[in-house]
Formats: sequence, C-alpha cells, structure tokens
Amino acid sequence: MAALHGERLVVREREGRRVWYSLHPDGRERVLALLGAGSPSTHDPDWERVVDDLALRYRGVFSRETVARCVAESRALLTASGDAPLLASRVAAFAADRLDDLRHEIASAGGRAVTVPADVTDAAAVGAAVDATVGAFGRLDILVNNAGLMRMGAAVDAPLRDWDQLVGVNVQGVLYVTRAALPHLVAAAADAPRGVADIVTISSTAGWVARPGTAVYSLTKFGVNAFSEGLRQELIGQRVRVGVVGPGTVDTEISDHLPAEARAAFAARTAGMVALRAEDIADAVGYMVTRDRRVAVNHMLVRAAEQTW
Repeated sequence: MAALHGERLVVREREGRRVWYSLHPDGRERVLALLGAGSPSTHDPDWERVVDDLALRYRGVFSRETVARCVAESRALLTASGDAPLLASRVAAFAADRLDDLRHEIASAGGRAVTVPADVTDAAAVGAAVDATVGAFGRLDILVNNAGLMRMGAAVDAPLRDWDQLVGVNVQGVLYVTRAALPHLVAAAADAPRGVADIVTISSTAGWVARPGTAVYSLTKFGVNAFSEGLRQELIGQRVRVGVVGPGTVDTEISDHLPAEARAAFAARTAGMVALRAEDIADAVGYMVTRDRRVAVNHMLVRAAEQTW
C-alpha cells in the first residue's frame, strides 16, 4: 500500500471480490471500485470513473493521462498476478518524483522549499499541511489557493457526484485552506518587514461570466469571488490583503480531467487560440503580492488575447 494526501489506497477481499478502498487517517473508508467477474453485482468497474476519482484527488501532482496509464498498467498486472495495491504504488511513485523534481528545481535556484501533499477537501489534512509548512519556515506570509477542478456540460444532465466534486475542491478547498492559514497570516502581517500578508485565490473568467455548459463551475467561481470580497472587508485593519486572479484559457492539465466528449468540446472552443501559460498567471500573482503595503489589487482578469468570453 502507499500513502499520499493523508490517505492510503488498499485492496481487500470482501465476499469473494476485490474491493478498492480509499482509507483516510481518521478511519473513514470510501469504495473506489469493485474488482471481479461473474454476476452483475460483481462486474468490472467503470474504469473511467476510477481514473476520474484518482485524477481529481491528485490533481496538480500529475495529469489525467498519467493516472490513466497507471490504471491501465495496474489492471494488466492485477489480472496477471492478483497482487493488490499496484495502482497505489504507481500513483505514489509518480507523485513523489514530480514533487521532488519541483523541490530540487527551487533549491537549485537558491530557494528553500518543502512539499506537503494534502487533500484540500479534508480539513484535517489541510490543517496538518499548514502546520508542517509553518513548522518548516517559522511563519506564513502568502497563501495562494490554486487547487481547482473543472467540469463541463449541461447542469441538469450532470451526475450529482460531479457537483459534489466541484463544490468540494473549488469552494470547500478554498474555505478549509484559508481558515487554517489565516491565523498565521495575521500573525505574520503584524511583524512582516513589508508590512502586509496576502491571500490570493485563483478563480476564473467563469467567475465573472457564466456560459452554457459551465453553470455549476461558474457557481463555484462566483462563490469564491464573493467569499474573497467578504473576507477582504473583514480583514481591513489587520494588514492581510485579499485578491482574486481570474484566468482565461490557460495551457494546463485542468482540461485533462474532463470526460472525452467535454474535452473535445473544450478543444473545439479554443481551437486556434494562443492559450496563456501557467507562468502568465504566476506573474499576475507575483504582481499582486509585491505591491507596496498602501496598494491592494483585489481583482485581476487575465485572458488569452484572442479569448472572446
């Protein structure tokens, strides 16, 4: 078995069938898939859904394509050998390698970095990650809420599970991380050489303009915009600035997590467009947090130059 994001992926035998579980540190379990053959109750799982689950959980660590490859390899090995947590070991290996690469890149440029994987929908895991970060550096001056999930399609046709995932990552994730970080930010602002601390949340142009097929996604982004504005007003006088960056179309892995039909629609909508790069959004965040303490940039829309929405 392997540990990542505060949980383990395990396989157990239950009534003659293999069952994939997601096991949280507090003992909660969630069935990811049933493995077996025979009666309809023991059919092979919907592997696309397994891929979606894992790609969501480890979003930002590796792409959906990487997860799909891990699943495909593990299915073949499970069929051949019957061994248990092969997918989990591959997931952990890909994640550890990518995070280590990032940490080494920062260190080689003269910086300091720690990597603390955490599931933003798990308040306890978020709290532990924030504590680990503050423990490593002694303070917390800037928070960037960057975890996000995108789903596309008509709202009335979407499975409730998709809605739950969108709200969990895009809204609850922002709430949990901000809540855990805020006391440390207020404390840092009180004695920071630059006189302020910063919270920046990555929203979307969908948080300003709703379109067909993005109703629920837009709901989550409008929501974090409203939360950020309310929080901004609450923190006036405590020297913690609150800003939102709304990216347009960016060349990242976020669309990798869409079902095939939605990915095709997204590709058609953005065909011929020169998409933004991740560093363009990083530049926007950098601009926000490097202003003099007398300046607060609270909202910034950053669209691809050819984007029409």
